[in-house]
Amino acid sequence: MQSRPAAQDASTVRRFVAGARDCLPVALSVVAYGLVFGVLARQRGLAGPDVLVMSALVYSGTAQFVALDLWTPPLPVGAIVLAAVIVSLRYLLICASCRPLFTGRTRLRALLAMFLVSDENWAVTMAKTARGEAAGAAHLLGGGVMVYLAWTLSTAAGSAAGMLVPDPARWGLDFAFTATFLALLIGMWRGRADLLPWGVAAVTAVAASMLLPGKWYILIGGLAGSLCGVWRRDA
Repeated sequence: MQSRPAAQDASTVRRFVAGARDCLPVALSVVAYGLVFGVLARQRGLAGPDVLVMSALVYSGTAQFVALDLWTPPLPVGAIVLAAVIVSLRYLLICASCRPLFTGRTRLRALLAMFLVSDENWAVTMAKTARGEAAGAAHLLGGGVMVYLAWTLSTAAGSAAGMLVPDPARWGLDFAFTATFLALLIGMWRGRADLLPWGVAAVTAVAASMLLPGKWYILIGGLAGSLCGVWRRDA
């Protein structure tokens, strides 16, 4: 008969493996746009090791695509950081919603685990939890490891392939920025309540792109939409 700690360890391993398995389909989609990111990053002058380190440390497709869109010498470091923060603000709520999964664990372990939380493995784990199925932190982390490996390795592979694609526009890869954000928007749509802040962000960004040089429209549109969302919630 297994001791209680041994049984708990076995259950944790099973949930970890289940999380990785459940996230395999979404990891394959992550590989698809990870390859595109790698190709485009190569065209912007980032070498293979640069792309791998960026993906491993930042680990945010949205933030990395935004940064790449702003990646023109001399690098506007402040604008890149601010844009990455704006598009990543949703993780404050996403990570907060994961708190019940880490009941009984130390705060430090929970905070370290948050690095592996992405839109994909969070959605899979929460959907399973909502159905009343056992998931927990181990399931979330198993999916996180799967998605993390898919993203980092595919972006590195895309960078290597970028040497073979001298003209991304010829293959339609230059549309990847737009396609990626459209896909993210569809996944984040919560209903008619999103129409106002999204509309404000879009109109403001278009106006800023016509009036200001460079990529400031990304920051201005994001800030306008975020402020509108906060105002609407508190109104």
